[in-house]
Amino acid sequence: MRDESYQARLAAEEGIYRDCVNVHDLPEIFHYWSNRHVRPKLNAFGFGSPNEMFQKYLEKQYHEPRTGARRFVSIGSGNCDLERELAVHLRAKGHADFVIDCLDLNPAMLERGRSAAAGAGVDGQMNFVQEDFNKWSPTHEYDAVIANQALHHVTNLEELFARIRSALKPHGTFVISDIIGRNGHQRWPQALKLVHEFWRKLPPTYRFNRELRRYEELYQNWDCSSESFEGIRSEDILRLLLGHFHFQLFIGFANVIDPFVDRAFGHNFDASAAWDRDFIDNVHRRDEEEIFAGHIPPTHMLAVVGNNPGLPTLFHKPLSPEFCLHLAGLLAREAARDAAVKVPQAQDTPQDSYEYSWPHSPQKELEWVCQRMRDSQDKVEELDAELRARTAWALQLDKDLEERTTQLQIRTTQLQKRTAEFEERTVWALQLDKELAERTQHFNQELDRLAWALPLDRRFHNFLDAAVRVGREFRARIRRMLFHRGAS
Repeated sequence: MRDESYQARLAAEEGIYRDCVNVHDLPEIFHYWSNRHVRPKLNAFGFGSPNEMFQKYLEKQYHEPRTGARRFVSIGSGNCDLERELAVHLRAKGHADFVIDCLDLNPAMLERGRSAAAGAGVDGQMNFVQEDFNKWSPTHEYDAVIANQALHHVTNLEELFARIRSALKPHGTFVISDIIGRNGHQRWPQALKLVHEFWRKLPPTYRFNRELRRYEELYQNWDCSSESFEGIRSEDILRLLLGHFHFQLFIGFANVIDPFVDRAFGHNFDASAAWDRDFIDNVHRRDEEEIFAGHIPPTHMLAVVGNNPGLPTLFHKPLSPEFCLHLAGLLAREAARDAAVKVPQAQDTPQDSYEYSWPHSPQKELEWVCQRMRDSQDKVEELDAELRARTAWALQLDKDLEERTTQLQIRTTQLQKRTAEFEERTVWALQLDKELAERTQHFNQELDRLAWALPLDRRFHNFLDAAVRVGREFRARIRRMLFHRGAS
């Protein structure tokens, strides 16, 4: 059953990303928030974005006192956009002696990566490997391993981390950008209360889930790991990293802000509108206060880990990896205890779910609602047409199945007849075999009876041979006698 469940998730994961050309296509409001509030956190450590972090720590491998080509591997590379960018960056810095192994399950994504790498002229430095990273076994030693938003898709984290640890060279690093919140990208109860607090300040048009195509009166704490590998073991990542590696860098950030800037609801915001930006700024400000006060843990992590425990750990105090792990553990135990004793959760009612001031005129809000209704109607019609098409397809399949079943029955009848004939011939052959055995036995008995004649037969042939020799000698003497008489 576990294998069937794993295969179903595997198929779902491959299907989700098969046609996903832009994996990191985030809303404009996300970029507003990250540039305004996250970038300063990263600048303190010498880079301004996750991609720049990967660039910095891969290039840093060329500062180590050793010669020879460098080898890197990317776990869950997808379309290989980051890996291509890293290859171009390293080439621009004068480094051409490297290979980046791009490891991913999805062949369609790897093919897009291969094509893009060729277009950028770095396909010679990129190696594309189709493999399930839950079962991957390294065949090389690596100067650096990178994982960009990939670890929260891994079920077998323990084995993966052990393999990465053993594959890292002595000065190698494991560079990570990932999500370390609750499994399935859910909110812990304390964070969910804050999300609902801000949710009540949103007009209806901001509450439409673009990914699930549904309106959410209150934000729904949906477990997205129930159908695929998305967030399957997010809450275990930090704990297992601490158990396998030493942290050289840890940056933890964001929690409550996530639902408001992600793909599901972030597209509802207008990054150019003052009300929208102020709202996001207020959510972020409250988010930071709660995280640094130790009330909720961060859900995002940028990290660099390795096998050298002598290096210091860089982080924004007090958000060390141990502090964040301890806090997440407390919330997890509280949630488990509440679930075990069935503590009732306070539910917001529709009457108290609106506390907003209009960011625009009621007429505009009404226009947006009407547009959403039209969009929904279009979607219903589209789904209805798809349903009719699939129904027709299913009926055709049923007809084909009936025809094939009839053909199968005819062939089954023919097979049964041939089987009966074969059985009859088998009986006949067995009877012949029995008769042959009996006749062979009879023949052997007759041979035994004639055994006394064999010596006589040999003597006869001996006498016959002697008679032939005597005949030859007699004829020879006659010829000689006739010859002598003719001569005299």
